[in-house]
Amino acid sequence: MSKTFKRLLLAGLVSVSASATALDVKSDAPKRYVVQEGDTLWGIAERYTNDAWQWPEIWYQNNQIKDPHLIFPGDELGLVTINGETKATVVKRGVASRTVKLSPGVVKLQPTARIEPIESAIPAIPLDAIRGFLRDHRVVEDDSLRKAPRILSGDDNHIVMGAGNKVYARGDFEQEPAAAYGIYRQGQVYRDPETDEVLGLEALEIGLARVTDLQGDIMTLNLERTNQQVAVGDRLLETEDRELIARYYPKPPESDVTGQILAVSGGVTQVGQFDVVVINRGERDGVEPGSVLLIEKAGTIVYDRVAGERVRLPNTRAGTLMVFRTFDKLSYALVMRTTSPLRVGDRFVTP
Repeated sequence: MSKTFKRLLLAGLVSVSASATALDVKSDAPKRYVVQEGDTLWGIAERYTNDAWQWPEIWYQNNQIKDPHLIFPGDELGLVTINGETKATVVKRGVASRTVKLSPGVVKLQPTARIEPIESAIPAIPLDAIRGFLRDHRVVEDDSLRKAPRILSGDDNHIVMGAGNKVYARGDFEQEPAAAYGIYRQGQVYRDPETDEVLGLEALEIGLARVTDLQGDIMTLNLERTNQQVAVGDRLLETEDRELIARYYPKPPESDVTGQILAVSGGVTQVGQFDVVVINRGERDGVEPGSVLLIEKAGTIVYDRVAGERVRLPNTRAGTLMVFRTFDKLSYALVMRTTSPLRVGDRFVTP
Protein backbone atom coordinates (compact mmCIF):
# COMPACT_ATOMS: atom_id res chain seq x y z
CA MET A 1 0.00 0.00 0.00
CA SER A 2 1.44 3.38 -0.97
CA LYS A 3 2.13 5.98 1.71
CA THR A 4 -0.12 8.45 -0.08
CA PHE A 5 -3.04 6.05 -0.19
CA LYS A 6 -2.49 4.93 3.42
CA ARG A 7 -2.52 8.53 4.59
CA LEU A 8 -5.76 9.21 2.65
CA LEU A 9 -7.33 6.00 3.95
CA LEU A 10 -6.50 6.81 7.58
CA ALA A 11 -7.87 10.32 7.08
CA GLY A 12 -11.13 8.86 5.82
CA LEU A 13 -10.73 10.49 2.42
CA VAL A 14 -10.60 7.30 0.35
CA SER A 15 -12.92 4.32 0.38
CA VAL A 16 -12.24 1.04 -1.36
CA SER A 17 -15.03 -0.54 -3.37
CA ALA A 18 -14.91 -4.33 -3.01
CA SER A 19 -16.97 -4.74 -6.16
CA ALA A 20 -14.64 -2.67 -8.35
CA THR A 21 -13.25 -4.58 -11.30
CA ALA A 22 -9.55 -4.06 -11.86
CA LEU A 23 -8.40 -2.81 -15.23
CA ASP A 24 -4.90 -2.61 -16.60
CA VAL A 25 -3.43 0.81 -16.05
CA LYS A 26 -1.02 1.91 -18.78
CA SER A 27 2.62 1.38 -17.94
CA ASP A 28 3.31 5.02 -18.82
CA ALA A 29 0.34 6.41 -16.87
CA PRO A 30 1.40 9.56 -14.99
CA LYS A 31 1.95 9.09 -11.25
CA ARG A 32 0.74 12.67 -10.83
CA TYR A 33 -1.40 14.77 -13.16
CA VAL A 34 -2.85 18.22 -12.53
CA VAL A 35 -6.17 18.73 -14.31
CA GLN A 36 -6.01 21.59 -16.83
CA GLU A 37 -8.59 23.94 -18.31
CA GLY A 38 -9.85 22.34 -21.51
CA ASP A 39 -9.35 18.78 -20.29
CA THR A 40 -12.12 16.23 -20.68
CA LEU A 41 -12.81 13.17 -18.56
CA TRP A 42 -12.36 11.02 -21.63
CA GLY A 43 -8.96 12.52 -22.42
CA ILE A 44 -7.77 12.15 -18.84
CA ALA A 45 -9.00 8.56 -18.73
CA GLU A 46 -7.00 7.76 -21.86
CA ARG A 47 -3.86 8.81 -20.00
CA TYR A 48 -4.48 5.92 -17.61
CA THR A 49 -6.20 3.17 -19.61
CA ASN A 50 -7.05 2.23 -23.19
CA ASP A 51 -10.64 1.58 -22.11
CA ALA A 52 -11.45 5.21 -21.34
CA TRP A 53 -15.18 4.59 -20.98
CA GLN A 54 -14.47 2.31 -18.03
CA TRP A 55 -12.76 5.13 -16.13
CA PRO A 56 -14.79 4.56 -12.91
CA GLU A 57 -13.42 1.01 -12.73
CA ILE A 58 -9.89 2.22 -11.98
CA TRP A 59 -11.08 4.92 -9.60
CA TYR A 60 -10.86 4.71 -5.83
CA GLN A 61 -13.68 6.81 -4.56
CA ASN A 62 -12.90 9.66 -2.27
CA ASN A 63 -15.63 10.42 0.29
CA GLN A 64 -15.37 14.09 -0.64
CA ILE A 65 -15.54 13.14 -4.33
CA LYS A 66 -18.40 10.65 -4.52
CA ASP A 67 -18.76 11.18 -8.23
CA PRO A 68 -15.64 10.29 -10.26
CA HIS A 69 -17.09 12.31 -13.13
CA LEU A 70 -16.78 15.51 -11.08
CA ILE A 71 -13.21 16.73 -11.16
CA PHE A 72 -12.00 20.25 -11.68
CA PRO A 73 -9.11 22.24 -13.11
CA GLY A 74 -6.34 22.32 -10.53
CA ASP A 75 -7.21 18.93 -9.00
CA GLU A 76 -4.17 16.66 -8.70
CA LEU A 77 -4.68 13.05 -9.70
CA GLY A 78 -2.39 10.28 -8.55
CA LEU A 79 -1.90 6.53 -8.70
CA VAL A 80 -2.25 4.39 -5.59
CA THR A 81 -1.66 0.68 -5.08
CA ILE A 82 -3.68 -1.63 -2.85
CA ASN A 83 -3.80 -5.40 -2.80
CA GLY A 84 -1.45 -5.40 -5.75
CA GLU A 85 -3.79 -3.35 -7.95
CA THR A 86 -3.06 0.12 -9.26
CA LYS A 87 -5.88 2.64 -9.09
CA ALA A 88 -6.33 6.39 -9.59
CA THR A 89 -7.73 8.96 -7.20
CA VAL A 90 -7.68 12.68 -6.43
CA VAL A 91 -4.83 13.28 -4.00
CA LYS A 92 -5.22 17.03 -3.81
CA ARG A 93 -8.13 19.32 -4.57
CA GLY A 94 -7.67 22.54 -6.53
CA VAL A 95 -9.35 25.89 -5.86
CA ALA A 96 -12.12 25.34 -8.43
CA SER A 97 -13.40 22.26 -6.57
CA ARG A 98 -14.01 24.35 -3.44
CA THR A 99 -16.38 26.65 -5.30
CA VAL A 100 -19.95 26.27 -4.08
CA LYS A 101 -22.92 27.65 -5.98
CA LEU A 102 -25.34 29.31 -3.58
CA SER A 103 -27.77 30.94 -5.99
CA PRO A 104 -27.78 32.08 -9.62
CA GLY A 105 -24.96 34.52 -10.15
CA VAL A 106 -23.57 34.14 -6.61
CA VAL A 107 -20.42 32.07 -6.06
CA LYS A 108 -18.52 31.66 -2.81
CA LEU A 109 -15.23 29.94 -2.01
CA GLN A 110 -15.05 27.77 1.09
CA PRO A 111 -12.84 24.86 2.16
CA THR A 112 -15.55 22.21 2.21
CA ALA A 113 -16.88 19.57 -0.15
CA ARG A 114 -18.98 20.80 -3.03
CA ILE A 115 -22.71 20.98 -2.41
CA GLU A 116 -23.91 20.70 -5.99
CA PRO A 117 -22.37 20.54 -9.45
CA ILE A 118 -21.20 23.83 -10.90
CA GLU A 119 -20.08 24.90 -14.33
CA SER A 120 -16.36 24.67 -13.54
CA ALA A 121 -16.45 20.85 -13.50
CA ILE A 122 -14.70 19.51 -16.59
CA PRO A 123 -16.96 17.79 -19.14
CA ALA A 124 -16.81 14.15 -20.15
CA ILE A 125 -16.40 14.98 -23.85
CA PRO A 126 -15.49 18.13 -25.83
CA LEU A 127 -18.72 20.14 -25.78
CA ASP A 128 -17.69 22.37 -28.68
CA ALA A 129 -17.92 19.33 -30.96
CA ILE A 130 -21.55 18.63 -30.10
CA ARG A 131 -23.01 22.00 -29.08
CA GLY A 132 -24.59 22.67 -32.47
CA PHE A 133 -26.25 19.26 -32.51
CA LEU A 134 -27.73 19.85 -29.07
CA ARG A 135 -29.02 23.28 -30.03
CA ASP A 136 -29.73 23.43 -33.76
CA HIS A 137 -30.74 19.91 -34.82
CA ARG A 138 -33.90 17.92 -34.29
CA VAL A 139 -35.15 14.64 -35.67
CA VAL A 140 -38.91 14.55 -36.25
CA GLU A 141 -41.51 12.44 -37.95
CA ASP A 142 -42.11 13.40 -41.57
CA ASP A 143 -45.74 14.37 -40.92
CA SER A 144 -44.90 16.71 -38.04
CA LEU A 145 -42.72 18.90 -40.26
CA ARG A 146 -44.95 18.66 -43.34
CA LYS A 147 -48.03 19.72 -41.34
CA ALA A 148 -46.23 22.44 -39.35
CA PRO A 149 -47.09 26.12 -39.98
CA ARG A 150 -45.00 27.62 -42.78
CA ILE A 151 -43.46 31.01 -43.53
CA LEU A 152 -45.84 32.71 -45.95
CA SER A 153 -44.11 36.02 -46.62
CA GLY A 154 -41.85 38.65 -45.26
CA ASP A 155 -42.78 42.26 -44.70
CA ASP A 156 -43.24 44.08 -48.03
CA ASN A 157 -43.40 40.68 -49.78
CA HIS A 158 -39.74 39.88 -49.15
CA ILE A 159 -38.96 36.25 -49.95
CA VAL A 160 -35.77 36.03 -47.85
CA MET A 161 -35.53 37.51 -44.37
CA GLY A 162 -33.04 37.94 -41.53
CA ALA A 163 -32.91 38.91 -37.87
CA GLY A 164 -34.99 41.98 -37.12
CA ASN A 165 -37.44 41.42 -39.98
CA LYS A 166 -41.17 40.86 -39.63
CA VAL A 167 -42.57 37.66 -41.15
CA TYR A 168 -45.98 36.12 -41.65
CA ALA A 169 -46.76 32.44 -41.18
CA ARG A 170 -49.83 30.40 -41.99
CA GLY A 171 -50.96 27.14 -40.46
CA ASP A 172 -53.15 25.32 -37.99
CA PHE A 173 -52.25 27.11 -34.77
CA GLU A 174 -53.59 25.90 -31.45
CA GLN A 175 -56.02 28.05 -29.46
CA GLU A 176 -53.12 29.15 -27.25
CA PRO A 177 -50.08 29.45 -29.52
CA ALA A 178 -46.57 29.51 -28.12
CA ALA A 179 -44.86 32.81 -27.45
CA ALA A 180 -41.97 31.85 -29.72
CA TYR A 181 -41.22 29.35 -32.46
CA GLY A 182 -38.10 27.87 -33.91
CA ILE A 183 -37.83 28.15 -37.67
CA TYR A 184 -36.72 24.94 -39.33
CA ARG A 185 -35.76 23.67 -42.73
CA GLN A 186 -35.91 20.07 -43.87
CA GLY A 187 -32.64 18.21 -43.82
CA GLN A 188 -31.82 14.60 -44.55
CA VAL A 189 -34.31 11.75 -44.44
CA TYR A 190 -32.75 8.85 -42.55
CA ARG A 191 -33.59 5.30 -43.58
CA ASP A 192 -32.40 2.06 -42.05
CA PRO A 193 -29.97 0.51 -44.56
CA GLU A 194 -31.09 -2.98 -43.58
CA THR A 195 -34.89 -2.64 -43.44
CA ASP A 196 -35.48 0.59 -45.43
CA GLU A 197 -37.61 1.85 -42.53
CA VAL A 198 -37.79 5.64 -42.28
CA LEU A 199 -36.08 6.42 -38.96
CA GLY A 200 -36.67 10.15 -38.95
CA LEU A 201 -36.37 13.46 -40.74
CA GLU A 202 -33.67 15.92 -39.76
CA ALA A 203 -34.99 19.40 -39.07
CA LEU A 204 -32.33 22.12 -39.12
CA GLU A 205 -32.98 25.19 -36.99
CA ILE A 206 -32.25 28.40 -38.85
CA GLY A 207 -33.75 30.94 -36.48
CA LEU A 208 -36.04 31.95 -33.64
CA ALA A 209 -39.11 34.18 -33.94
CA ARG A 210 -41.34 35.87 -31.35
CA VAL A 211 -45.09 36.01 -31.91
CA THR A 212 -46.62 39.50 -32.07
CA ASP A 213 -50.09 38.80 -33.45
CA LEU A 214 -52.44 36.03 -34.55
CA GLN A 215 -55.52 36.56 -36.69
CA GLY A 216 -57.24 33.38 -37.84
CA ASP A 217 -54.61 31.16 -39.40
CA ILE A 218 -52.16 34.03 -40.08
CA MET A 219 -49.49 34.70 -37.47
CA THR A 220 -47.17 37.71 -37.35
CA LEU A 221 -43.70 37.18 -35.92
CA ASN A 222 -40.46 39.11 -35.46
CA LEU A 223 -37.25 37.27 -36.29
CA GLU A 224 -35.20 37.48 -33.12
CA ARG A 225 -32.13 35.62 -34.36
CA THR A 226 -31.12 33.74 -37.49
CA ASN A 227 -28.07 31.75 -38.53
CA GLN A 228 -28.99 31.93 -42.21
CA GLN A 229 -31.60 33.64 -44.37
CA VAL A 230 -35.19 32.61 -43.64
CA ALA A 231 -37.15 31.76 -46.79
CA VAL A 232 -40.77 31.31 -47.78
CA GLY A 233 -41.77 27.74 -47.03
CA ASP A 234 -39.61 27.27 -43.92
CA ARG A 235 -41.50 25.63 -41.07
CA LEU A 236 -42.36 26.65 -37.51
CA LEU A 237 -41.97 24.25 -34.60
CA GLU A 238 -42.43 25.01 -30.92
CA THR A 239 -39.13 25.55 -29.16
CA GLU A 240 -37.67 22.77 -27.04
CA ASP A 241 -36.41 23.22 -23.52
CA ARG A 242 -33.02 21.59 -24.02
CA GLU A 243 -30.12 21.75 -21.61
CA LEU A 244 -26.52 21.52 -22.74
CA ILE A 245 -25.48 18.47 -20.76
CA ALA A 246 -21.85 18.60 -19.67
CA ARG A 247 -21.88 15.47 -17.53
CA TYR A 248 -22.26 12.26 -19.45
CA TYR A 249 -21.73 8.90 -17.82
CA PRO A 250 -19.91 6.66 -20.33
CA LYS A 251 -21.35 3.14 -20.12
CA PRO A 252 -22.19 0.18 -22.35
CA PRO A 253 -25.85 -0.19 -23.42
CA GLU A 254 -27.93 -2.38 -21.13
CA SER A 255 -28.59 -4.81 -23.98
CA ASP A 256 -26.64 -5.89 -27.04
CA VAL A 257 -26.78 -3.29 -29.80
CA THR A 258 -25.47 -3.55 -33.33
CA GLY A 259 -26.00 -1.23 -36.26
CA GLN A 260 -24.44 1.11 -38.79
CA ILE A 261 -23.23 4.67 -39.13
CA LEU A 262 -25.81 6.41 -41.33
CA ALA A 263 -24.22 9.82 -41.86
CA VAL A 264 -21.51 12.16 -40.65
CA SER A 265 -21.69 15.90 -40.08
CA GLY A 266 -20.73 17.94 -43.11
CA GLY A 267 -22.30 15.59 -45.64
CA VAL A 268 -19.05 13.71 -46.34
CA THR A 269 -18.39 9.97 -46.20
CA GLN A 270 -15.07 9.91 -44.31
CA VAL A 271 -15.30 9.81 -40.51
CA GLY A 272 -12.63 11.10 -38.11
CA GLN A 273 -12.08 11.66 -34.41
CA PHE A 274 -14.59 14.07 -32.82
CA ASP A 275 -16.89 13.93 -35.84
CA VAL A 276 -20.59 13.73 -35.06
CA VAL A 277 -22.30 10.75 -36.68
CA VAL A 278 -25.88 9.53 -36.97
CA ILE A 279 -26.46 5.89 -36.04
CA ASN A 280 -29.49 3.74 -36.80
CA ARG A 281 -30.30 2.83 -33.20
CA GLY A 282 -32.20 4.88 -30.63
CA GLU A 283 -34.28 4.82 -27.48
CA ARG A 284 -36.42 1.90 -28.61
CA ASP A 285 -33.20 -0.14 -28.88
CA GLY A 286 -32.05 0.69 -25.34
CA VAL A 287 -29.53 3.37 -26.38
CA GLU A 288 -29.11 6.27 -23.94
CA PRO A 289 -26.93 9.38 -23.71
CA GLY A 290 -23.55 8.13 -22.58
CA SER A 291 -23.86 4.75 -24.31
CA VAL A 292 -20.46 3.70 -25.64
CA LEU A 293 -20.21 1.51 -28.74
CA LEU A 294 -17.27 -0.01 -30.57
CA ILE A 295 -16.87 0.67 -34.30
CA GLU A 296 -15.87 -2.29 -36.45
CA LYS A 297 -14.46 -2.48 -39.96
CA ALA A 298 -15.64 -5.37 -42.08
CA GLY A 299 -12.91 -7.91 -42.68
CA THR A 300 -11.40 -8.01 -46.14
CA ILE A 301 -12.33 -10.76 -48.57
CA VAL A 302 -9.49 -13.10 -49.49
CA TYR A 303 -9.24 -16.09 -51.77
CA ASP A 304 -8.68 -19.53 -50.21
CA ARG A 305 -6.67 -21.35 -52.89
CA VAL A 306 -7.06 -24.74 -51.24
CA ALA A 307 -10.84 -24.57 -50.93
CA GLY A 308 -11.18 -22.59 -54.14
CA GLU A 309 -13.47 -20.01 -52.61
CA ARG A 310 -13.53 -16.47 -51.30
CA VAL A 311 -13.85 -15.93 -47.53
CA ARG A 312 -14.23 -12.81 -45.40
CA LEU A 313 -11.74 -12.28 -42.60
CA PRO A 314 -13.06 -11.37 -39.10
CA ASN A 315 -14.14 -7.79 -38.38
CA THR A 316 -11.56 -5.59 -36.68
CA ARG A 317 -12.06 -2.90 -34.04
CA ALA A 318 -11.60 0.51 -35.61
CA GLY A 319 -12.80 3.05 -33.07
CA THR A 320 -15.14 4.07 -30.27
CA LEU A 321 -18.17 6.33 -30.24
CA MET A 322 -20.31 7.79 -27.46
CA VAL A 323 -24.00 8.62 -27.88
CA PHE A 324 -24.91 12.11 -26.66
CA ARG A 325 -28.45 12.64 -27.94
CA THR A 326 -31.14 10.08 -28.61
CA PHE A 327 -34.39 9.94 -30.51
CA ASP A 328 -36.85 7.08 -30.82
CA LYS A 329 -35.23 5.33 -33.77
CA LEU A 330 -31.77 6.89 -34.14
CA SER A 331 -29.13 8.82 -32.22
CA TYR A 332 -26.33 11.35 -32.54
CA ALA A 333 -22.93 10.11 -31.38
CA LEU A 334 -19.42 11.52 -31.14
CA VAL A 335 -16.49 9.51 -32.47
CA MET A 336 -14.10 9.44 -29.53
CA ARG A 337 -11.29 7.40 -31.02
CA THR A 338 -10.23 5.99 -34.37
CA THR A 339 -7.56 3.36 -35.00
CA SER A 340 -8.12 3.14 -38.77
CA PRO A 341 -9.97 5.19 -41.41
CA LEU A 342 -13.76 5.11 -40.94
CA ARG A 343 -16.59 5.60 -43.40
CA VAL A 344 -20.36 5.91 -43.45
CA GLY A 345 -21.69 2.34 -43.40
CA ASP A 346 -19.19 1.00 -40.88
CA ARG A 347 -20.79 -1.09 -38.15
CA PHE A 348 -20.83 -0.73 -34.40
CA VAL A 349 -21.35 -3.25 -31.59
CA THR A 350 -21.76 -3.32 -27.82
CA PRO A 351 -18.38 -3.38 -26.00
